[in-house]
Amino acid sequence: MTLLNRLFNRRSAPVYALPLLALAFLALVTLSAMFLRGARIDLTEHRQYTLSDGTRRILDRIEEPVKLQLYYSDKAARDLPQFRVYAQRVRELLEEVAARSHGKVTLQVIDPEPFSKDEENAAAHGLQGVPLGASGDTLYFGLVGTNSTDGETTMPFIQPDKEAFLEYDLAKLISTLAIDKKPVVAVLSDLPTGPGLDPLTNQPTMGWVLDRQLVELFELRRLQPEPTSIGPDVDLLMLIHPKNLSDDTLYAIDQYVLRGGHLLVFVDPVAEADPAGTRIDLSGQTQPVSSDLHTLFQAWGVQYDPGKVVLEAPQNSLQVQPDPNQPPVRNPALLGLRKTAFNAHDVITAGIETLNLSSAGALSVAADSPLKMEALVQSSSSSRLADAAAVRAAVADPGSLAEGFKEDGQEVRVIAARLSGVLKTAFPARRAAGQLVASKQPVNIVIVADTDLLSDRLWVQVQDFMGQQIFNPFANNADFVYNTVDNLVGNADLIAVRTRASANRPFERVDAIRGAAEQRYQAKEKQLRQQLDELEQKLAQLQPAAPGEPAPKLTREQQADLLKLQEQKLTTRRELRDVQHQLNADIESLGRRLKLINILGMPLLVVVVAGLIALRRRQQRRSGGA
Repeated sequence: MTLLNRLFNRRSAPVYALPLLALAFLALVTLSAMFLRGARIDLTEHRQYTLSDGTRRILDRIEEPVKLQLYYSDKAARDLPQFRVYAQRVRELLEEVAARSHGKVTLQVIDPEPFSKDEENAAAHGLQGVPLGASGDTLYFGLVGTNSTDGETTMPFIQPDKEAFLEYDLAKLISTLAIDKKPVVAVLSDLPTGPGLDPLTNQPTMGWVLDRQLVELFELRRLQPEPTSIGPDVDLLMLIHPKNLSDDTLYAIDQYVLRGGHLLVFVDPVAEADPAGTRIDLSGQTQPVSSDLHTLFQAWGVQYDPGKVVLEAPQNSLQVQPDPNQPPVRNPALLGLRKTAFNAHDVITAGIETLNLSSAGALSVAADSPLKMEALVQSSSSSRLADAAAVRAAVADPGSLAEGFKEDGQEVRVIAARLSGVLKTAFPARRAAGQLVASKQPVNIVIVADTDLLSDRLWVQVQDFMGQQIFNPFANNADFVYNTVDNLVGNADLIAVRTRASANRPFERVDAIRGAAEQRYQAKEKQLRQQLDELEQKLAQLQPAAPGEPAPKLTREQQADLLKLQEQKLTTRRELRDVQHQLNADIESLGRRLKLINILGMPLLVVVVAGLIALRRRQQRRSGGA
């Protein structure tokens, strides 16, 4: 015992403690490598590296290996620190995907240096190289995905401004590689969207541009009027301007949705592209051009009035020229929507810049509806509803709709929406073999209360060039429809993939101070600018009209006024500079406070904590000595 006491006394304890701690650390690292292999923890604020449940389910269902090749010009981006940080986040997310796939997804990072074989491969895969100014370097940052059956999908350039949809795009790429055929889109249309025959010239027509683009991307299956069943292989049912559908057809649609089919509906209170609008029946009345799914909408709790049209304030509507001899006028029924009208958090509308609609309707859900509605497109708060009959009557004089325009107080109108939830059949009294009375899983439905957005006149100019047709889009109508179809034909897991919060951390406090300062000094700045313009106009009246002209003879009073105006102009400019300088004063003050906190705050905190620890130890020694 004496020897042990000598070896392990207080003075020798630190000598043995350090080697023991080192051995314990090595043992802990070894055990964690053995038992915690692959374990990860995401401590970021928005869980940047945690995959959505939908993405994980897609990875679990991969049957054949998927190879991802990330082409990233690391050397070319050496002077782009912000881009390098974003590229690192993308790489870490891809590594998380590969780790979560249990070996089904492999990742290879390639730096395509100039004039190398890797750069040739990047260009051959269709990746987009971005020239970097005077340096002459080309920046590649794209992704190539391949499977074992020569399938290939690419992301030509991974854009930082689309970071929120990075996981969705990646999940879509992997999901596409697991499918070896085009998705089937069944179309039931009451409008001449597809190829047909011109009744006036008796010549074949190619159909609308949007229809031709969908044919290239999907297997478009055109349904005959009044179908009584929807095939089980249909990935998406697309209803365009459904009018007076029979109960058998509505029942077929009902059962398709309940068994998990995805539905895209375009209804319209005034379909201007409907040929029925030009026909006159025996009573002298034109045929109705409104469409509705009243039976299904009522059962689903969807509220839509085919007799009401959304009108926007004249400043938010587009111009038309019904009379070539008269100037253009604003048509409140012709909507030219911009980014503020779109849901920035949904993959369908996030990248949409402009959308043109005409005579659109409004959507909502009843309080007892089983569906949850998420707005995709909506009007501004300066809107109101008008009778569809009045809008049709104003075709020759659309400017009359703008006369005395007054919004009705409702904040916004939803024009396009995504609906989800568990549904019950709209035909509970029917009895048929294999009939479903409720959906087994939440349904996915998108409803758009306008059909005119599909027509060429609202979004694209078609020109003939050497026998070929060239399309020049001036709005994003086709992008909106394609995004919707592309999203809905995916499986439910892909639709469920969430948008990712951006990892950029804006200076919210600085932005708030800047906004308050601008609001505080904006009125003064406006007043000074107006005063400066008035002074310059008065000076221009007293000075030569053009260079080289003799100066007008001024009286003594005018000369005194001229000197006085010049002094006032200098004083006003000085005050304007002071106001502009004051705009940044609060921000600079905040910056100085933050610097003081960063420079002095942490050392002071360390000193205070160390002092408290020392004080506590001294008290413990005194109490022990006593």
